Amino acid sequence: MKILDKYLLKTFLGTFATVFVILFFIFILQTVWLFIAELAGKDLDFMMVVKFLAFSMPRIVPLVLPLSILLASIMSFGNLSEHYEFAAMKSSGISLQRAMKTLTIFIAIVSIIAFLFANNVIPYAEFKFINFRKNIAQVKPALAITEGQFSDVGSYNIKVNKKSGENGNRLTGITIHEKSANGDGSKTVIRAKNGELISNEKSSILQLVLNDGNYYQDIVPKKYEDRSKLPFAKSSFKKYTINIDLSQLDKADLKDESVSNTNTMLNLSDLNYTVDSLKKSRNTDIISFAENSSHRVGAFTDNNVKPSKKNTTQVKDLLSLFTNDQKSEILKMASSNSESTMYSIDATKTELDNKKKNINGHMLALYDKFVIAYACFLMFFIGAPLGAIIRKGGLGLPIVFAVLIFISFHFINTFGKRISQEDGLAPFLGSWMSSLILTPLAILLTYRATNDIGLINLDVIFAPVQKVFQKLFKK
Repeated sequence: MKILDKYLLKTFLGTFATVFVILFFIFILQTVWLFIAELAGKDLDFMMVVKFLAFSMPRIVPLVLPLSILLASIMSFGNLSEHYEFAAMKSSGISLQRAMKTLTIFIAIVSIIAFLFANNVIPYAEFKFINFRKNIAQVKPALAITEGQFSDVGSYNIKVNKKSGENGNRLTGITIHEKSANGDGSKTVIRAKNGELISNEKSSILQLVLNDGNYYQDIVPKKYEDRSKLPFAKSSFKKYTINIDLSQLDKADLKDESVSNTNTMLNLSDLNYTVDSLKKSRNTDIISFAENSSHRVGAFTDNNVKPSKKNTTQVKDLLSLFTNDQKSEILKMASSNSESTMYSIDATKTELDNKKKNINGHMLALYDKFVIAYACFLMFFIGAPLGAIIRKGGLGLPIVFAVLIFISFHFINTFGKRISQEDGLAPFLGSWMSSLILTPLAILLTYRATNDIGLINLDVIFAPVQKVFQKLFKK
């Protein structure tokens, strides 16, 4: 490796490492802010906080890495141009492409590492992160309950005045609201002086043992006229045990994220297999519904409704063969069948649309693993020529350009993926939209920097105006 290559690589690596660490720290703070409700006020020890942050760190890399390459490229090449080092290189016959050669190889290595990281490390970290959140109450059951406020634990809302004990498992001043399982609006309130949380890491059942309390429950009668009497049941107890299924603790989050988050847990081979299975399942459902619909259409006749006329060969209006009562019965049956078929079609359409969105989510996750690798190349070939053109290093103008470009890239990427998720655009185009739009910008900047053309050729704008003024002054 020549001295020039070593110098350029050393300059870029120093800037890149500094920028990456700073941006990574900023995004980690953002993660802490997003999940502050799960970390604050729950007596988490230091190691559990470290695990929580460690499992969330890999998901930040796809955002931080391209932005770091972009900003480091603008700062490094802008600094070299500002101090006329590029001018000295060009006077010695070294072109911009030659100066970028070693760094291009380095970026290629970084892109390969980014792809392997996205394909192996991020899925594992996502799996550990979601399971860590789900099972955090099993490790320390008191973490599911916060002092002085109602905490949602399974099918119960629990409030305690004070927690004590080594793991905060001894509770004082307990108030429990049980959610209605059948949705009939009934209310159940349990109050106890004290209690204890008992759990086992090998079991998903959390036991809450209550002492010296009262049990109150509204009873909703089946007859509507009896509900105005507001019947209820009340009892007291010395000891009462509630079993809480912790496997349902994070059920809402897992269900809401089943389309997006589970995709990020899979590597490339798993995604290909899953997408193939989902497509086959959806196609099978379509064929099955089409066959059932053809059988359902003909199931409209009734043995008790028979034509009153025997000669039906030359009749144009089939209803004229029946009496008025029979016509009314036939039309009612036809209306009922058509409404039933329409409801079935709507329900099946909704189900098929959800399956299609699930497939699109898996396809987007698959393409994202390649997009991050290409984004490293793209940001380098935008940042390096741009830095050589603007001739400004440091943290001023380069940050402005880097933020504007990356926000545009991230916004277009998010917009394209949202449209593709709703099946408004092919998943390939949704994932690659931002890259396809910014690639011409990278080519244009590289061309202008290579040929020593400014960022904006102001002569194209001012030359015609200058000629007009010259003619006016001559007259």
